[in-house]
Amino acid sequence: MRDFAKLQKRIGVEFNNDQLLKQALVHRSYLNENPGFGLDHNERLEFLGDAVLELVVTENLYNNYPNPEGELTNWRASLVNSHMLAKIAGRLDLEKCLYLSKGESKDNNAKARNFILADAFEAVTGAIYLDQGYDVVKKFILENVLPELSDILANHLYLDPKSKFQEIAQEKMKVTPNYRVIDETGPDHDKKFKIGVYLDNDLIATGVGSSKQEAQINAAEKALKTKKW
Repeated sequence: MRDFAKLQKRIGVEFNNDQLLKQALVHRSYLNENPGFGLDHNERLEFLGDAVLELVVTENLYNNYPNPEGELTNWRASLVNSHMLAKIAGRLDLEKCLYLSKGESKDNNAKARNFILADAFEAVTGAIYLDQGYDVVKKFILENVLPELSDILANHLYLDPKSKFQEIAQEKMKVTPNYRVIDETGPDHDKKFKIGVYLDNDLIATGVGSSKQEAQINAAEKALKTKKW
């Protein structure tokens, strides 16, 4: 049961036009099954919310941290990526109010669901901006997104897995990881690579992907878990 009154309490915003909030949670798939629903899907609101979110986060980082542009860019990317936004959307229980097709509702693909939740968070951000203006949406973002920065900085989450594994390996073991192709399968247009990440000649973990870069990142993610880094 979708309860938009409770949702407004959770996000701390009382809408003048609650149809905007409702639209922010309409996935395109729902309209395919319910063409007479009366509201559009959330993709335009998501487009707007993405820009508002990036502006507020950028403004906050610029005003509060003297770090160089490259570092601030990495921090911002960690704050507004789909994994982080899906986590925040989960905390706000946005999923309870999503309008999804029956197929999407039953789909247990966690990666796909995270993208839907992240998009919904951006759309809600866009809806707040349209309904309440910049100051209110800024407060919403500062309260829900920026508190994640301390954990990102403490755990070096702003680094991609390869960079993070290399940084820790050099710090702890004075060794630079190296990556080697273990196997290639499939035709040229649909290659799959299996790549190992090594410290000296010790194989730490293997990863797979449709490109060498993707397989290396997958291997680095697994290596971080194997080493408990």
